[in-house]
Amino acid sequence: MMFLDIVIVFLALSFLFYGIACLKTEHMIDEFNRYGLPQFRSLVGALEVAGGLGLLFGYFIPVIQILAASGIALLMLMGCIVRIKIKDSFIQILPAFIFFIISSFVVLKLIG
Repeated sequence: MMFLDIVIVFLALSFLFYGIACLKTEHMIDEFNRYGLPQFRSLVGALEVAGGLGLLFGYFIPVIQILAASGIALLMLMGCIVRIKIKDSFIQILPAFIFFIISSFVVLKLIG
């Protein structure tokens, strides 16, 4: 398996996990309340699950993989912005930023 494939599978599984957690866990309900955005929790969770699935199904339809990785990058960029806006610490912002970098890397490799 190539390095890019490993990164894509890692990203897909991560976002399937986080998306389901976003939809189902009390912790994520509390987090979205803390962000001041409780009305977006279900949408974000659904988009994360869709992104994870899109990365996996994209092995059969490559344009889906590009769109999924781009969507995840956008979600993570917005996540960074929200966390900066509510004055989270650097450590709290770091996971969203790392996933933004990883997903952006995937997009660039897929379109390059």
